[in-house]
Amino acid sequence: QVQLVESGGGLVQPGGSLRLSCAASGSIFSINAMGWYRQAPGKQRELVATITNGGSTNYVDSVKGRFTISRDNAKNTVYLQMTGLKPEDTAMYTCNAYLRRSQLGSAGTYWGQGTQVTVSS
Repeated sequence: QVQLVESGGGLVQPGGSLRLSCAASGSIFSINAMGWYRQAPGKQRELVATITNGGSTNYVDSVKGRFTISRDNAKNTVYLQMTGLKPEDTAMYTCNAYLRRSQLGSAGTYWGQGTQVTVSS
């Protein structure tokens, strides 16, 4: 069994910062990519940022220069440092991991439950 648990969400004023964490645990052999997605009420879920096990990153244009994704491979944890937050960043943020549970097993995508980020004055 694999679990992804997010933390770090909350209420923050415009211009503020938050750091989200997502820890993967359980029966894990290796993790390839990890990422953050978000979904605001009435909107489709969108990719925010991804990072490979080699450290290559990708961001949606709206967060470039404000958000930074990183990971600690030893801890199976991915982070999202968010600065310069705007009201339009308000959403449920969910992490995922593309991982393999055994050396010979197939890879699959696993999701966390999400953490709410609200940007409001």
